[in-house]
Amino acid sequence: MEGKSHLISFYLGESHDHAGRKIEQIWQLSHFWLEHTHDYIQWLFPIPETSRFNSFAPALEYSEREEFSQSTQLQLRQQRSLDVMLDFFGLTRNGLEIMAKPDLSISHHIWLKRGGHNHLRITRIIRSLYFCGQVELAEAFQSAVIRIGSTQGIVAEESKQYWRKATEQPS
Repeated sequence: MEGKSHLISFYLGESHDHAGRKIEQIWQLSHFWLEHTHDYIQWLFPIPETSRFNSFAPALEYSEREEFSQSTQLQLRQQRSLDVMLDFFGLTRNGLEIMAKPDLSISHHIWLKRGGHNHLRITRIIRSLYFCGQVELAEAFQSAVIRIGSTQGIVAEESKQYWRKATEQPS
């Protein structure tokens, strides 16, 4: 399709991100890589604001929001990205139900602790799902991390407050 954005082409597996990675390659990477690499999350979960941490990542344009909202293929691929991150976080999904895996533990899943970059990632994921037309999935993930972070972790109230606000339209 002529005029397709770089982000949409990346998401459809037709082009690379700024580092030369295709989305399918990112989906296959280890949890260690996902934890210690910081420039992929903005591509998997774009939001309207530009990233302070990755100037090469695209901001989600209104036209791209519309494409995600109207394309089952793009939504399914974003759900695949979500499933990769859920596995990384020690969570799993069955439709809109998101739950802890049996091996979820604060010693192995550092997002269950008080702070850190994974809390920012969670906020981004919620916002991206929301802005890409997957509102129910965004709310399911939002609810799950707040609940699980409170019952199986020691997530700070400040982080949970960011997660609660992640589905609000900016003023």
